Amino acid sequence: MNFALVLFLLLVATGVLWAADRFFARKRRAPGSPSPWWVEYGASFFPVILIVFGLRSFIVEPFKIPSGSMIPTLLVGDFILVNKWTYGIRLPVINKKVLSVNDPARGDVMVFRYPADPSMDYIKRVVGLPGDRVEYIDKRLRINGEVVAVSPQDDYLHPDRLYYSPRFSEKLGGVDHSILIEREAPAYVPQVLDYPFRENCTYTSSGVSCVVPQGHYFVMGDNRDSSSDSRVWGFVPDANIVGKAFFIWFNFSDMKRIGSFR
Repeated sequence: MNFALVLFLLLVATGVLWAADRFFARKRRAPGSPSPWWVEYGASFFPVILIVFGLRSFIVEPFKIPSGSMIPTLLVGDFILVNKWTYGIRLPVINKKVLSVNDPARGDVMVFRYPADPSMDYIKRVVGLPGDRVEYIDKRLRINGEVVAVSPQDDYLHPDRLYYSPRFSEKLGGVDHSILIEREAPAYVPQVLDYPFRENCTYTSSGVSCVVPQGHYFVMGDNRDSSSDSRVWGFVPDANIVGKAFFIWFNFSDMKRIGSFR
């Protein structure tokens, strides 16, 4: 369901009712007479929906993490907030940018519309910018020929499945964050889709090498061997960007997770 479209239609419907009451019906009612039902249950919701629509469209939008592709940074069930204006002001519903503010930077955790199905929202970490050469060979990340620095950390315990994954600290674009890399998982990229600018990428048994086209971004999950990302389905167009994730505001299973993240 396109919630933004539903909210917009509700805004239009209640706005029409509010305007009809404010400029026409109210003047014709007798002083002291009660408001009709369509005012009580329609027009009265207009200011509330207007505020919600404005906040969600231009300031901040809530999301729930549905999968484990961003473990250990984000867990399944995390409720997060996404900054809608940091990458520019976009028109609601059609997501067309009308004012540029900042461009996505390496290391940002970004929400975007899944290129293969724009009705779905995905969340990944920005790895490659327009024009970058991104290589993920033998599970080592290189950007423009330079190896991205990693250092080992304590293994990560998956609480739902009670097993450990090797955890590393990675510094990407000045952002220090944790990633998981499974030693036994194959280095090659399985089940690669046919996507726009597929010719920019070369796949081997050791991994993938891509040149990011202009106006697009290369993204990856922090759970490197359990993430379907740009390695599989290609680049994220600028037109698909929703915003930058920055805060965990709730998790039913672990209230201690509330707070900002990188």
